Amino acid sequence: MMMTKPEMMFRVAELEIDPQHLAAYRALLAEEIEASLRLEPGVLFLQALAEQENPARIRVIECYASKAAYEQHITTPHFLKYKQGTLAMVKALRLVEMDPIALAAKDGAFSR
Repeated sequence: MMMTKPEMMFRVAELEIDPQHLAAYRALLAEEIEASLRLEPGVLFLQALAEQENPARIRVIECYASKAAYEQHITTPHFLKYKQGTLAMVKALRLVEMDPIALAAKDGAFSR
């Protein structure tokens, strides 16, 4: 079970991607997530999921050590590359602030 601290920030990004750009979008998103986790200690986890029945509807589950860590994240070169590179691909974006209830994963559950 993951222990949370009051300053941690959780969010779900709900995206709808133009289907003709889906492969390119997914590649840019994967690159951005990898760089964020590798380079930013304040990015605790990023998990991207696509709806099975409509793969152009994507959810990104985000957790940051603090609001300041999030604010720093959105100024990084890798995030700005993702944001600029996907502007024409994203048809809709909704950011939902979340409160944790129960967060758990087995060790190595998400490693390749």
